[in-house]
Amino acid sequence: MKSPITLFVYTFVVLSFAWAASAHNHEDFLHCLSLHSPNSSSISKTIYTPNDSSYSSVLNFSIHNLRFATPRTPKPQVIVTPLQVSEIKASIICAKTTGFQIRTRSGGHDYEGLSYVSDVPFIIVDLINLRSINVDAKNNVAWVQSGATIGELYYRIAEKSKTLGFPAGVCPTVGVGGHFSGGGYGLMLRKFGLAVDNVIDAYFIDVNGNLHDRKSMGEDVFWALRGGGGASFGIVVAWKIKLLQVPPIVTVFTVPRTLEQNATNLIHRWQYIASKQDDRLFIRIIIRGVNSTNPQQGSQRTLEAAFNSMFLGKSEELLPIMQNTFPELGLTKEDCIEMSWIESILYFAGFPSGQPLNVLLDRTPLFPKRFFKAKSDYVNEPIPKAALEGTWELFKEEEAEAAEMILSPYGGIMDEISESETPFPHRAGNLYKIQHLVYWEEEGEDIAERHINWIRKLYSYVAPYVSNNPRAAYINYRDLDIGMNNKNGKTSYEEASVWGVKYFKGNFKRLVSIKTKVDPSNFFMNEQSIPSILPWWKKRAH
Repeated sequence: MKSPITLFVYTFVVLSFAWAASAHNHEDFLHCLSLHSPNSSSISKTIYTPNDSSYSSVLNFSIHNLRFATPRTPKPQVIVTPLQVSEIKASIICAKTTGFQIRTRSGGHDYEGLSYVSDVPFIIVDLINLRSINVDAKNNVAWVQSGATIGELYYRIAEKSKTLGFPAGVCPTVGVGGHFSGGGYGLMLRKFGLAVDNVIDAYFIDVNGNLHDRKSMGEDVFWALRGGGGASFGIVVAWKIKLLQVPPIVTVFTVPRTLEQNATNLIHRWQYIASKQDDRLFIRIIIRGVNSTNPQQGSQRTLEAAFNSMFLGKSEELLPIMQNTFPELGLTKEDCIEMSWIESILYFAGFPSGQPLNVLLDRTPLFPKRFFKAKSDYVNEPIPKAALEGTWELFKEEEAEAAEMILSPYGGIMDEISESETPFPHRAGNLYKIQHLVYWEEEGEDIAERHINWIRKLYSYVAPYVSNNPRAAYINYRDLDIGMNNKNGKTSYEEASVWGVKYFKGNFKRLVSIKTKVDPSNFFMNEQSIPSILPWWKKRAH
C-alpha cells in the first residue's frame, strides 16, 4: 500500500503532467486552427484563452446556472466564437487532432452545464456570433442560425408579419441550437406541436468537418437532430423552420389561487380537463410558496397555484369555453388581457407591461442568475388529492423557499403525432409534464447539497404517481441523476439505456444506431450524449 506522502507525490506528478500536456495541446490546437482557417488573422479575433482579459466575461456571459460558475468548475482551454462555418470545421478537425473534447454552446441554458463544462481537457465552440435570421413571410418559412435566441427569432418574425408565429419556449434568452435539439415546446404546444415538429431542413457539420443539408445528411440523421439532444452527432449551424398562422389577437390570463382559496381542488380538477381542452387553449400551473397575510393569524407561508394561460383567439370566445369546461376557476372578463401574439411573448417572459418589443433582442436575462437544480416527470393518470397534499408538505421545508413545480398540459395535436416521428417520444397518453425546480442564492457545497437533496426527496415522493417503465424525462430539462455515460468514453448500450430510454423511450435504439454510423469514434460526447456502439473488431480499427 502506498503511504499518504507517496500517494500525494504521485497525484501531484500526474496532475502536473496532465496540465502540462493540456497546455501543450492548447498551443497545438491554436497552431492547427491557424493552418486550417482560410483567414488566420480573422479567426484569431474569435479565440479566447485563459490568458486573455476577456476570457472570463466571454465564458460567464452565457452561463445561466450559477452551480457551474464557481472557482471549482472546470474551465475550457480555449473558447472559439466562430464568425463563419469554416471556423467550426477547423475547430472540429483541430480538437480531434490535439485530443480535446468539444462542448458546443448556443445559449448556455443546459441545466447541468454540459454545453460549457467537462472533466477532461476541452474547448468550447460558442455559437453566439452565428445568429442570423432570415424570415420569408411570403412562403411562411425562416432560416435561423443556432446561436440566435428564441427571443431574437420571435422578434424577427414579428418584424415581417403580425400573424405568423412559431411554437417554441417562453424564455427569450434560450439558444435556438440547444432548444431545437431537445424538442423545444411552448404555449402553442397543443395547437402546433414542438419546435422540431416544424423544422424542415438544417445545415449540419459532421465529425469530419463536412457541411450537410437535409438531402446530403440523409433522413436518418435529419430525424436524429430533431429532438435527439444537442452535441451527439455533430454541430447544427442553422435550421429551416415552418412559420405558422396565429390570430391577430390572443388572450392571456394569470389567475392565482392559494391553498386557502381552494388551490388543491382546482389543481386536481385541472388534471382531468387541461389535456382535453380546445387545442387553442393552453393552461399551465406554476406552483410555489408565497407569504400570505391573514387578518387572524398575520403573515404566514402558504402555497400558490398560478393558472397561467394563452388562448389563440379573443376573450369572447375563451370565456364560454372556460365556463363549460373549467367553471371552478371562476375566470372573468376582467382576468383576461387581449394582445398580439408577439406581445404575449413578453407577457409570459415576465417583462413589465409597456416594454418595447426590442427587449427580446437582449441576451442578458431579465431576472438575476441563480443556483438551481431541476428534474422532470410525465403524468399519465391524475394524481390523487391526498398525494397532492403530501407534496405540499414538502414545500414547507426550508430548502423549498424558492422551489417550483410547473405543470404543462399535453393533448391536442400532441396526441396525433407518433412517438417515433422524431426522437422526442412523449406524445399520446400524457396528461401533462411536470418541471420540478429548486433555486438558492448562496454559493457553497453544503448549501447546494441541501437543496439538491430536497428536490431528490420531492422526486422520490411523486414517483408512484408519474410515468414508469420507464419513468420518462425531458432532455431539455437535463438531469444527471437519472444516469450518465462512463467518463472514459466507453459506454455500453445497456449502461446508456439507464438514462437514454427515460428521455427517448423506444427511439433510443435508433439514435444509437445513427450515432454509430455518423460518429463511430464517439468524438462528440458528454455525460448524456448518445453513445457510439461498435462491434469489438471495429473498435480496434478506430
